[in-house]
Amino acid sequence: MAKKSVEARQRKRERLVELNVEKRAALKASGELGLLDKMSKNTSKVRLRNRCALTGRGRGFVRLYGISRIKFRDLASAGQIPGVTKASW
Repeated sequence: MAKKSVEARQRKRERLVELNVEKRAALKASGELGLLDKMSKNTSKVRLRNRCALTGRGRGFVRLYGISRIKFRDLASAGQIPGVTKASW
């Protein structure tokens, strides 16, 4: 489990990106890079990190399912992810 402060920071960044996406696009289009530099760095989409929805783990993220590789393996082995089976030949 990720620390609560890390998860809170991520949620804050997600909220700031949503609020400022139009403003940042307008500044980029108009070429006013000075004003863009003065905005908070957390309003940039680049600062977001893909995190597991179940544990908050930031590494080993399986994008298609939105969870980490560890949770993906646990859930797939338990048969809780539809359409995913363990390979055997």
